[in-house]
Amino acid sequence: MPNSAARAPFTARLTVLAPVPDGLIHHNLLSGGLPYLNNICTISKTHGSGIPTTFDKTTLSVYSRKTVTYYLIRGLMTNFETQDVKRKVLSILKVLSDSQEPLGARVIARRLKDHGVELGERAVRYHLKLMDERGLTRAAGRDGRLITEAGIDELKDALVRDKVGFAIYRIELLAFRTNFDLDKRIGSIPVNVSLFPEKKFSKALRAMEPAFTEGLCVSHLVGIAKGGEKLGESTIPPGKIGLATVCSIVVNGILLKAGVPMDSRFGGILQIRNRRPLRFIELIHYAGSSLDPSEVFIRAGMTSVREAATSGRGKILANFREIPALCRPIAEEVVAKLEEASLGGLLLMGNTSEPVCEIPVELNRVGIILLGGLNPVAAAEEAGIEAENHAMSTVMEYQNLIKFWEL
Repeated sequence: MPNSAARAPFTARLTVLAPVPDGLIHHNLLSGGLPYLNNICTISKTHGSGIPTTFDKTTLSVYSRKTVTYYLIRGLMTNFETQDVKRKVLSILKVLSDSQEPLGARVIARRLKDHGVELGERAVRYHLKLMDERGLTRAAGRDGRLITEAGIDELKDALVRDKVGFAIYRIELLAFRTNFDLDKRIGSIPVNVSLFPEKKFSKALRAMEPAFTEGLCVSHLVGIAKGGEKLGESTIPPGKIGLATVCSIVVNGILLKAGVPMDSRFGGILQIRNRRPLRFIELIHYAGSSLDPSEVFIRAGMTSVREAATSGRGKILANFREIPALCRPIAEEVVAKLEEASLGGLLLMGNTSEPVCEIPVELNRVGIILLGGLNPVAAAEEAGIEAENHAMSTVMEYQNLIKFWEL
């Protein structure tokens, strides 16, 4: 437990002066200090903890700085949480929700860095203790924690304003983590993970086949794992089969490594006619969304990928990007090499500053349309086979992927 209360809000009312020889501390109680402390203790329900339910100058003097500070902070954390603390708690819940296995403080601290949260192992352990008290997490194993149902609900509902732009954050993160070598054909690439019931997986494969055959996907390379096995960093739950499909962010990642900045504008529903892209009919901007557009469109049943694959007319998942016009030659070279490696997903590259599929393009920029990596899964959903989709989920080693036809 931290010994210093220097950064806690209550120091405006309660100031710790100095330790005394017997290990106790002398407190300078400013105006309102005791009533504030008593209020915290009442809210925190310290009955039975060995700490009195009320404080006065006599009782306060016999408790160590560590003990008093702990209960003050616990009251603040439980009832007066700052936005910064809430974000840290939600980040820890996010890390736990992405794992099917118990995680310890050390692993959580390391993974938090991927979410842009710098939190030491000791601080993580402290937050976990408070989260256990609130029922958001539970102990599992020696030092591990698992997220509870209450924790999952909290993650879904809390701080929605912080979720706005979550999709663009995931795009940028996975693009950065992409380290695929175009020449050696080794390295990590971003994937989506879809979970199917074991008994329905064979039927799902048959439903997805037309989409792979007609090339309505980023790649025909996929990953597969049974319950208890892993796809990248994702552990597949029992009773499920996980299917990893290559995500269109692979183009972002490879272009980033080639020095080409790509602006990810939105995900949408693209109308196909005569097997050619016609226009976008629905759009969700990444920067203003708390959800992944592809997951939203699939869940809403707004696609007709199977029809597009069989008849050439339908509605598919697609993404709109922009690059600087000067970078076009490099982009074309990179896309060609990606296609040689059975990767890509580029559907259309427009002309400088000209609209693409009725979408205006900024001055001196080129519009690009990429196929959605979850199109085959959307086809399975259209056939009545529900899947739990995690778009932009993780990265996998390219050499661990296999051709869809080998399943």
